Amino acid sequence: MVWVIPSRKFSAFFAAFLLLLLSGSHSIVAQKQLSEDTDQTAKSTNDSLFQPKDIFQLEFASDAQISPDGSTIVYRRNWFDIMNDRSVGDLWMINAAGKHLPMIESATSPRWSPDGTRLAYVGLDRNGKRQLFCHWFAEDRSTALTHLTESPSGITWSPDGKQIAFFMSVAAKAKPFATLPAKPKGAKWADPPKMITKLRYRSDGAGFLPDKFSHLFVVSADGGSPRQLTTGDFNHNGTVAWTSDSKEILISANRHEDHEYQPNNSEIYRVRLADRSITAVTDRVGPDGSPAISDDGKTIAFVGYDDKFLGNQTQTLYVMDSDGGNKRKLLEFDRSVGSPKWSNFHKGFLFTYVDQGNAKLAVVSLDGEMKKLADNLGSNCIGRPYAGPSSFTVADNGAIAFCVTTPMMPGELARLDEGDLQVLTHLNNDLLEHKVLGEVTEQRFPSSAGELEIQSWIMVPPNFDPSKKYPLILEIHGGPFAAYGDVFSAELQLMASAGYVVLYVNPRGSTSYGQDFANEIHHNYPGQDYDDLMSAVDTVIANGYVDKDRLYVTGGSGGGVLTAWIIGSTNRFKAAVVAKPVINWYSFALTSDAYNFFYKYWFPGLPWDHTEHYMKRSPISKVGNVETPTMLLTGEADYRTPISESEQYYQALKLRKIDAAMVRIPGASHGIAARPSHLLAKVAYILKWFATHP
Repeated sequence: MVWVIPSRKFSAFFAAFLLLLLSGSHSIVAQKQLSEDTDQTAKSTNDSLFQPKDIFQLEFASDAQISPDGSTIVYRRNWFDIMNDRSVGDLWMINAAGKHLPMIESATSPRWSPDGTRLAYVGLDRNGKRQLFCHWFAEDRSTALTHLTESPSGITWSPDGKQIAFFMSVAAKAKPFATLPAKPKGAKWADPPKMITKLRYRSDGAGFLPDKFSHLFVVSADGGSPRQLTTGDFNHNGTVAWTSDSKEILISANRHEDHEYQPNNSEIYRVRLADRSITAVTDRVGPDGSPAISDDGKTIAFVGYDDKFLGNQTQTLYVMDSDGGNKRKLLEFDRSVGSPKWSNFHKGFLFTYVDQGNAKLAVVSLDGEMKKLADNLGSNCIGRPYAGPSSFTVADNGAIAFCVTTPMMPGELARLDEGDLQVLTHLNNDLLEHKVLGEVTEQRFPSSAGELEIQSWIMVPPNFDPSKKYPLILEIHGGPFAAYGDVFSAELQLMASAGYVVLYVNPRGSTSYGQDFANEIHHNYPGQDYDDLMSAVDTVIANGYVDKDRLYVTGGSGGGVLTAWIIGSTNRFKAAVVAKPVINWYSFALTSDAYNFFYKYWFPGLPWDHTEHYMKRSPISKVGNVETPTMLLTGEADYRTPISESEQYYQALKLRKIDAAMVRIPGASHGIAARPSHLLAKVAYILKWFATHP
């Protein structure tokens, strides 16, 4: 069942319009250079650089699924629909002969049957609803197995190939609080009131949460009526692990009575299909998740930690016997691990982790011996350069499929077979082979605060000449417990193409350097991470190619916090863009969508009990020092760092008569780059603000 890929190419009209719209995003240096060139030379130079219009041309691979015999890989090929302004994806296959074939349009979550004869996936039915489908390879036919009212997720085959488990949202049974009279036929009344009683009632990216809970289902692999296995006002999601006899399923959930107030206290549960009984097999205070079972059924692996209410806590790998006894830590490793999967060939559990900004794949034996297998995991291609592993799968013969990325390459499909790594796709060669990208180098330096070694990356403009002086953008990651890394970043490439040196840093508080390094900012953020960032700027200036009088700073989320903190502490930057920030920790702790989490992990307690502590760490406390021209940029539907935070800062700056602007992105949540046009707008406004303040 082969289909033709819809055209992803720009029309000449739209390309010209977009270039006109974003023409103001070049730096002063780039604008001057273009004005001095002939029209033909300018056009040639422009075409050779990575431009905003190129965002819609990018593709990237994800969700690599290798067949049980290792001969074939199915993966999702992601692209950007310019007409509907969204990311979409289709399933492609690399068969045993190495031929690259399109397979299923607008589908996700491909999963091989245990015998390799079928592929389950989530696709669209004739009504445009997400359903569970199955493709039979011998017959080259696909059909829907379900007729669900909600989208399925987490689909997983039983070992005997007879059933498929999945999660689906189910509406809670609730009666209206008040009964209103029926409106007359044809009357236009206002929308009815919304009654909210649950603790967490909205979520960034999802909006106000309906009264629904995610539950576990199974359905016959031949189709039919799904059977619901879990009940109650609890959410069940994540990884599904079947026992080898296909009679029980392990899942992770937080089914405690106080689950709303203890969001980190999940357990591993055993669900019996025969009677739908649910039994907890872990019981500690802290998160337990991602269950995986060895093929002989004797060992269960899972990840988690004992909750000590720190800002950052290392998630490690544990094992226990099949009955839940003999729990023990399998790995003594100061990096958070994830996605354990058993491999008979490798005689252990494979897992992912991030070390010093680079995502890796490793295996650990049941004796605790660890061996690294691969570097550069990731499928990032849009937005900022966050380090994070791609998913992976392993065949019976030990071959492993996953995705890889570098600063010069968006996510591509790769295969690792007995130490031999092959990159199987080159999805962006048609675009990037004709572009001059900003090259990236790593630089480490001692911080001025305590001589702590800090890792950074420097992206230089295309056709970089080290004898010249360039303006610098310090771009700061969010989290704050996160990490930038050596991965592709469309946003930063656009900044480099506009003529800037771009500096991005993992200051203290960043993950992938161990728990102690991350918790340097525990109950102390912002803190000495400010010193780390200033040391990074000084180190790059010392390289000789940065104009110290043309420094700019921006960052989003936690990076927005630090940008606001920086301009309240120094006037060395010509202009700043504070994106989706927290400005007042007191108000944030009571308006963020995760307000049941932040007050007890990032702070010593409730804000009214620690008012001075909250205010001391809030950038609003430094607003009286700000002289830097500042733009605020936030999505209007952001529930993680609500736009009220930006409004506070903007209005405070305006009262002080500081050169300030506020950019509100309609419909955008915290993940502004979720829609390609929002990413383009974000970068265009940042660069135009900087160009306006040379």
